[in-house]
Amino acid sequence: MTTPEERLAALGLKLPQPTKLPEGLHIPFAFVNIRGERALFSGHPKNGADGRISGPFGVVGTDLTTEEAYAEAREVALSVLANLKSEIGELSRIIGWVRVFGMVTSASGYSEQHLVVNGFSDLIIAVFGQEVGCHARSAIGVSGLPLGFAMEIEGEVLIRV
Repeated sequence: MTTPEERLAALGLKLPQPTKLPEGLHIPFAFVNIRGERALFSGHPKNGADGRISGPFGVVGTDLTTEEAYAEAREVALSVLANLKSEIGELSRIIGWVRVFGMVTSASGYSEQHLVVNGFSDLIIAVFGQEVGCHARSAIGVSGLPLGFAMEIEGEVLIRV
């Protein structure tokens, strides 16, 4: 059996550093909130390799195509995994993905949010397999997100305690 970290490496992917907030930005919540066997992750943007928040920024359907936004959603998944790993130690402690909620800043009339958030879901299933990675999911369009993000993705996983 391979670990999620080994599957990431086999896919040629590396986790960024956990999220580092920009100087002066105060958030009164945790990116990952552990409650017993549940780990809830707050809305995440993408991290650069150094952990600095790096978007994506803009409006999907205007500034980004569906395909570009799909690729960005995969990067958001890596940021979520980096923060989860930082909190729980090893990604193999995740025994089930419960739910994912994707918010996509969308141009008027844009209706492919579900395809964008598939970038996140597809990567999670590739890394964790269908049995552990399968999750309930919603994807919605919004007129704006904090700091001009093109998307934010939040959710919940079950962890081995």
